[in-house]
Amino acid sequence: MDLNGKVAIVTGANKGIGLACSRLLLQNGAIVYGICRSEFHSDHADFRIKHADVGDIGAVNEVVKEILKNHSTVDILINNAGLGYFGFCDELEPEKWQEMFATNIHAIFYFSRLVLPGMKQKSTGHIINIASTAGLEGYVQTSGYCATKFAVRGFSDALYKEVRDYGVKVTCVYPGSVKTDFFRHHSGISPHDYMLKAEDVAQHILYALQSPPNFHTVNLEIRPLQPKGPRNKD
Repeated sequence: MDLNGKVAIVTGANKGIGLACSRLLLQNGAIVYGICRSEFHSDHADFRIKHADVGDIGAVNEVVKEILKNHSTVDILINNAGLGYFGFCDELEPEKWQEMFATNIHAIFYFSRLVLPGMKQKSTGHIINIASTAGLEGYVQTSGYCATKFAVRGFSDALYKEVRDYGVKVTCVYPGSVKTDFFRHHSGISPHDYMLKAEDVAQHILYALQSPPNFHTVNLEIRPLQPKGPRNKD
């Protein structure tokens, strides 16, 4: 896809992978609607910030309705917003479980269902869903978070099979540990230089978006080479 002039929605666009993707899209001429809950400002004319809670269906409906007033369709949707709470299952508060599901999986459905009619009508479009390697395997004290990311994996796999014949692409991305503030709720993990950088993930997403129309990348797994740092040779 030639990104010049394309309209993109990026959730969680104010930091991390979402911000890195937004910057690359802008560099390639796209118009980016960045959706975030916290305060964020951009001076770039084509980086249009919309504040909304992605887990609130009413808020999502309103913001997408506003975007579609200005554009006939959305060409790219990057469902990036996500959060994680960690701890043993019997210690995890139900409110945190519900918040993770609202942000990590319900939001993907809310946005996807609203942009798909236009994509199908134009026979083009690309949805990128950011999962995690926690959607490929389980980790201790991550049962709730893993549950949401396995849901993203299943949703993405089914959705790509639903829409591929309409010319619409769906890619699910599985990043390993990324050096962001994501682990602020995990007392046992701190960001370090051997983790992936948000820009690493964004570059791979850009490659998937710019692929020719006759094929697409269904799953994209990206892991740090040495997640715990180089092994001592002595």
